[in-house]
Amino acid sequence: MIKAKNLSYSYPQKDLFHDITFTLEDGQHCAFIGVSGSGKSTLVDLIMDPEKYMYTGDLEIMPNCKIGYVNQFSDREKLQDKTVFEYIAEDCMKLQAELTAICSEMETATELDALLERYQEVFDAYEALGGDDFESMVEKKLYLADLTKIRDYAVSALSGGEFKLVQVIKEMLNKPALMIMDEPDVFLDFENLNALKNLINTHKGTILVITHNRYLLNNCFNKILHLENMELQEFDGTYVEYNYSLLERKIELQELAQKDTEEIERNEALIDRLRKAATAYDDAARGKSLKARIKIQERLEARRIKAPFVEIKQPAIKLSTNKPLEEEIALKVNNYHIAFEETLLENVTFEIGATDKVALIGANGTGKTTFLREIYKNQRDCIEVNEKIEMAYVSQLQNEMLNESHTVIEEFLEVGFETPADIAAYLEKYNFHEDMLGQKIGSLSGGEKNILQLAKVALGQANMLLLDEPTSHLDTYAQLALEDAIKHYNGAILMISHDFYSIANCMDYVLIIEDKTIRRMSIRKFRKMIYARHFDKDYLEIEQKKKELEIKIAKALKDNNFTLAKTLFEDLEPLIKQLAKL
Repeated sequence: MIKAKNLSYSYPQKDLFHDITFTLEDGQHCAFIGVSGSGKSTLVDLIMDPEKYMYTGDLEIMPNCKIGYVNQFSDREKLQDKTVFEYIAEDCMKLQAELTAICSEMETATELDALLERYQEVFDAYEALGGDDFESMVEKKLYLADLTKIRDYAVSALSGGEFKLVQVIKEMLNKPALMIMDEPDVFLDFENLNALKNLINTHKGTILVITHNRYLLNNCFNKILHLENMELQEFDGTYVEYNYSLLERKIELQELAQKDTEEIERNEALIDRLRKAATAYDDAARGKSLKARIKIQERLEARRIKAPFVEIKQPAIKLSTNKPLEEEIALKVNNYHIAFEETLLENVTFEIGATDKVALIGANGTGKTTFLREIYKNQRDCIEVNEKIEMAYVSQLQNEMLNESHTVIEEFLEVGFETPADIAAYLEKYNFHEDMLGQKIGSLSGGEKNILQLAKVALGQANMLLLDEPTSHLDTYAQLALEDAIKHYNGAILMISHDFYSIANCMDYVLIIEDKTIRRMSIRKFRKMIYARHFDKDYLEIEQKKKELEIKIAKALKDNNFTLAKTLFEDLEPLIKQLAKL
């Protein structure tokens, strides 16, 4: 379906990929992985619209390949008046209307040949989508995703997670030859993550999905494309098999590369000594020895094994406040309520201490984001914020807190930096290198935008943080860095998240939305609830141990500690086997 050979593309400020080669065959379900900002979304965009890009290399796409696309960013502004069914069935309904219009025109037309030809063309397109069975197909997909109840809801009333699933269903039902999804798991609750897994696994066509979500990676794909350090690795098999194979190969290659480096350095030292001796004594024999040793060095360099890329791009996120409060109440909520087409929350009463770290959880569409935004605005009598509290907000709608028409430099000049050099020094810790500072924020990846939001929040020294899906779009290393920053933060946090590990690892307790109100739950009970309702307990624990071991192996490789890397790799093997059985 797609064949790329020696494909290269660069921005003016950044090289994205160089001489990459891969194929995507009919029927494959392929995961596309890599750290935030590595160029995954750009490569997907290039596949969808090659003529827009000045790339080098060859890109062959099956003729007349119909591509369906689910963007990582939701844009519902133009859909205010549509119901979920009308949005999903939009293309089919247009064809129905066109068929009706052609039939009406036939009633008075004298020349029918052109109309009959047009009718047949539209009817074929209508039948290709399912024809008169299309409504039934919509119902089946909504049922599979457990979204039957929202069939007649306005699209504007959906949560981010609900709308993401509806987008997936719409594109699947339009029957593309290739379905591309860019981080479709973002904002999905535990139930909807399983729904997305079911939608992917029951789809008959070819799928290419950008994702950092390990649950999907472990359960949905039979091919992996990994873009890293401008290079692409291709693997036919599952993600678990790929990751295991990749680490094994990295250990082997890096050890060989290190030995090559050491031999080259020894030879270079010998060349330096011979060169000095030949110069000092004007000795022809020493000159010959020098020339011979230089030739040996050239051969060593020519056959040198390239070290695999093991850099850990972990941003140094630091969240702190110089205005900490001790045993005080940061936030009180008394009898809060909110309703749209129906009541979402009512009789909500709780308080949060000045150092409490609290997760706000609940199904998609239960009003979490609206509630958090109202706390930040603090304009309702039922929400009482301590006068000593200064709040900062990280939004899942990133353009709320970032001006996407700004460059990175312009955004940070507005928050108090005096020079671009000061900005560069600060953002270097967040993996924003100098060549990225002139980029428009709107051109950045979702993960990079979230890191920028966190970098801005860290500057403010606020003593209460409101975080709406802060791990969304982040790769594994950035997620771990954020978890560490949250653990060491000395103020209050109220965080919306569907990331099990971020909640279990960082939060003091949970506020859970059930039956249109909020109740407090301990982390221990939260764990039990997740095990019982959503995931196999063994799966989650094994996956967590696996991820921790993989991080330790990567760090050992970075330090050239091959003995430790091999020992850790031996510990990883039984976990891989256990995961394969689940």
